[in-house]
Amino acid sequence: MRILISGAAGFLGSYLTDLLLAQGHEIVGVDNFITGKQENIAHLRGNPRVRFVEADVIEPLKIDSSLDRIYHLASPASPMGYVKHQVATLKVNSQGTWNLLELAKSRNARFLMASTSECYGDPAVHPQREDYWGNVNPIGLRSMYDESKRFAEACTMAYNRERKVDTRIIRIFNTYGPRMDPYDGRAVISFIRQALNNEPLTVFGDGKQTRSLCYVTDMVRGINLTMESDFCEPINLGNPDEITILQIAQDILALIPESKSKIAHHPMPPDDPRIRCPDITRARQILGWSPTVGRPVGLKKMVEFYRDRLVKR
Repeated sequence: MRILISGAAGFLGSYLTDLLLAQGHEIVGVDNFITGKQENIAHLRGNPRVRFVEADVIEPLKIDSSLDRIYHLASPASPMGYVKHQVATLKVNSQGTWNLLELAKSRNARFLMASTSECYGDPAVHPQREDYWGNVNPIGLRSMYDESKRFAEACTMAYNRERKVDTRIIRIFNTYGPRMDPYDGRAVISFIRQALNNEPLTVFGDGKQTRSLCYVTDMVRGINLTMESDFCEPINLGNPDEITILQIAQDILALIPESKSKIAHHPMPPDDPRIRCPDITRARQILGWSPTVGRPVGLKKMVEFYRDRLVKR
């Protein structure tokens, strides 16, 4: 198939590109490099089955070829990224989604919208099921991401119901692995960078807030399975193995025994979720999917990847 991926130079987009190429497909990768990185796709230069287009999907794309699938992954996805690029985040998840749905309609292509667990906000239901509508602050300091993703889901379902576009929706929970931006503010990569450089590990509050960490190869496998499924409503993708932020920091320090870092507690940022854990019953039943890479293995791979890249000389 010929497949378009928006956000192809991002963390998840680059891994999804690798997976789909391994399956034999042709890829049209699109990125404006606001948060995507050239180094994430450097290993694909010269591959005849990949074409990269530097463009912003908030403008209609000029793609002359046929398309079979469109994966819409473009968007800043870390608090540091979407707070820095607030208007761009709103636009890529609204007008960008709209434009790509129109492209999918014109090419009779199947469309997948990458949504987020942030749609659940600071949840009052635990673990979070897809039928939970969330507890989101619509004008909060994360609202440009939360609410634009909720709009993107609504837009996707409207095109499915009214205009008969073949659509899929995933809600991505915390994902980690090599190729993450070391300075994007997400906990796992921040802790690894700080520990490798003997800096204090920044833990917000008492660190008892929870997250669920899914290794990147498990995540892109789930994304691909969702695209090839026959289910159009949202599907949670994440690891239900819940852990506190403090325990993540301690686990990373244990993997870097030479580090002289200590844990430093800082005030909680606004609207930071207290709990976050997916119910993946739907993914198990519909996709036959569940994570296979355990946290100790995934964190070790990530530390090994960054050990030579992040240590200040």
